Amino acid sequence: VAEPTGLRAMNPTIPAPAARPQALSRMPAGDVDGLLTDIDDTLTRDGRLAASTFLALERLHRAGIRIVPVTGRSAGCAHMILKTWPVDAVVAESGGLYLARDPANGRLREVMHDDPAAVARDRAGVLAIAEEILASNVGFAPASDHPYRRVDVAIDWCEEIDPVPPAALAAAIARFHRAGYQARASSVHVNAWSGSFDKAPMALRCLREVWSIDEDQARARWVFIGDAPNDASMYEALPRSVGVANIGPMLDRLPVPPAYLTPASHGAGFEQLAEHLLRGRGG
Repeated sequence: VAEPTGLRAMNPTIPAPAARPQALSRMPAGDVDGLLTDIDDTLTRDGRLAASTFLALERLHRAGIRIVPVTGRSAGCAHMILKTWPVDAVVAESGGLYLARDPANGRLREVMHDDPAAVARDRAGVLAIAEEILASNVGFAPASDHPYRRVDVAIDWCEEIDPVPPAALAAAIARFHRAGYQARASSVHVNAWSGSFDKAPMALRCLREVWSIDEDQARARWVFIGDAPNDASMYEALPRSVGVANIGPMLDRLPVPPAYLTPASHGAGFEQLAEHLLRGRGG
């Protein structure tokens, strides 16, 4: 039997996930206070957010369910989302920072995983490795949101360019690892950073610091939905974790799979989760 990893290793009260996800219809939904959601290929399809998916977010918000996107996207993207979407906070750059409105005065605040000066210094080393990879001419490109990042570095492997071969993708991630940095692929980018942060620890920190929601409360009353291997820490942290159907081909490669699976893929799968949560609240 494999040893537990990540958050489950630090907190043995988190149960081991089932071998395969269950149908979404089997997930209890009557006591959910909040929803953490990935963005790319979870809310979107081909980089677009459908009006029906945005409406699902609005309906959840109006029903009193707090919504916190947890994304590999940039701080700049997170700022726009918090300003314009029906959400309550945003965890960005794979857990490098979060943005939220202060409950006391409504003002936006940004919280990084470490001292901002240390983050900027460490990021310079990650950038140097990224520049080496980009100079090797294997098909990568700087992520289009690179200028708006504060913590991590993102290299495009399939979003605005032809997909990079799997071997080249694996080699790029290994290059960051050899230099002592963290790196992994989302559905569109290779994200790399210095430090030990991840999506789940920063999401839990956000809930604790903004609304005084501890880890036990989060595990009991919050749901996460995602689509990719870089969501594994979220699947491990929350018993009610959901994958949209397009995660299916990657399930065997996930260290921790989601507990439940939507019938539909991408934003349509998110909409199915939203309906399930709203029915659970009698809406």
